[in-house]
Amino acid sequence: MAEVRFYHLQVQRQEDALPALIAKAVESGKRVLVRLADEGQVARLNEALWTFRPDSFIPHASAKDGHNPEDQPVWLTHQNDNANGAEVLIVGGGAEETFGEEIALCCQMFDGRDNEAVQAARVRWTAYKEAGHAVTYWQQNERGGWDKKG
Repeated sequence: MAEVRFYHLQVQRQEDALPALIAKAVESGKRVLVRLADEGQVARLNEALWTFRPDSFIPHASAKDGHNPEDQPVWLTHQNDNANGAEVLIVGGGAEETFGEEIALCCQMFDGRDNEAVQAARVRWTAYKEAGHAVTYWQQNERGGWDKKG
């Protein structure tokens, strides 16, 4: 069973919060798949990863870049696949949240300012818990960091 973490956005937009989470996963040596709702979100995150920190680089690509996903430690997509053989899946708001057995950690982002997103996250939480996954909840604090709440 996978570990599933729910990340409750409160002060930042998704594309502003995701680079730090992706960087942490890459620093741990894990391959990362970031699944977003559409090509527009992929493009915005791609740009954010290039400008995230002036002193760092997060190696990443998407299908639009023309790179082979198998060569990429971080693959950005709006498709429901695991093209780069990732162990960590980060699911953006509105994206397909299903995953296979190869995923050890699934991070689910949701916008706390969107009541429908909050309700959908609660439904997914219950389903993952009932399926036997280890589920935790992380709430964004006023500095943009994450506090584990459950």
